[in-house]
Amino acid sequence: MIELRVGGMTCGHCVAAVTRAVQRLDPAAAVSVDLATGRVSVAGALARAAVESAIEAAGYTVETSGR
Repeated sequence: MIELRVGGMTCGHCVAAVTRAVQRLDPAAAVSVDLATGRVSVAGALARAAVESAIEAAGYTVETSGR
């Protein structure tokens, strides 16, 4: 499971956009977005870097520790 904190999400459209971005990589991936906390969880066989890149390409920021 990949757990990310994503900035810039403010509405249901944002939730759908992030979900679509991840599922373009793997349509079978289970994506859970908590708008209130800005957390995105992804269950599937995806690399963390690929998920981060897809979300950033959709126009959102991925906040990670150590960056």
